[in-house]
Amino acid sequence: MIGKFFWSRKNPSNLGKVSIAMPLDNADEGQGRARLIELARMRGVSLSALSAMIGRNAAYLQQFVRKGSPRKLEENDRRTLAQFFGVAETELGGPELPGVAVVLPGGMASANRGTRAALAQWVDIPRLALGASAGPGAVARDEVADDRLRFSQRWLRTLGLDPAHLSVIEVAGDSMEPGLRDGDEILVDRALGPWRDGIHVVRIDDVLLVKRLELGAAGMIRVISDNPAYANIDRTRDQVVIVGRVVWKGGRI
Repeated sequence: MIGKFFWSRKNPSNLGKVSIAMPLDNADEGQGRARLIELARMRGVSLSALSAMIGRNAAYLQQFVRKGSPRKLEENDRRTLAQFFGVAETELGGPELPGVAVVLPGGMASANRGTRAALAQWVDIPRLALGASAGPGAVARDEVADDRLRFSQRWLRTLGLDPAHLSVIEVAGDSMEPGLRDGDEILVDRALGPWRDGIHVVRIDDVLLVKRLELGAAGMIRVISDNPAYANIDRTRDQVVIVGRVVWKGGRI
């Protein structure tokens, strides 16, 4: 009888011996448990520490891999673990998501097996580990993606945006209130075209800022803070390095 057959695997490691027995229909779930053990061993981190990282009690992941309880990881838990290990969620028992593309550093894109020839319905945009200051300013740091936000590919196309040129960063400060508040997320288009007035992320004196720009006379650029408590400044065009144009914002209500 089909229900009597089981898939099992033993994986001795410094985390202890774990035997996983699951019905064949649930083999992917069992493989996800085995992969979690393997990744934890390779990273040298305990299951109890990983449980704490996802906000669970210390025995949560031990019970998950040893007893199959819970049967599946919660979506947010699985995503957090996958991001920590730098692997796809499918390796931890997540479902295949046809039509999902991920923009990688350098603009490369990857898709789940069997969907590479299809137009992706969704795209993951890197969220950079830096802040565009809407206050006094912050010294620019290396642009390292530490997270991603997912957008509709169709919606981006309607705006004429190429995902390979997009980044998401967090606003810090209040100089662009009320339009942009501290903690808002902004989508930045780095594919710079002809000059246009509007809100941009810029570097001035190696300080990263999000400001409204207007082209002035004699090659000057007016750098504007929407919050009237902050003074506007004028700079020559060669003093303002435009990183990208802000095309969308999201934030808490």
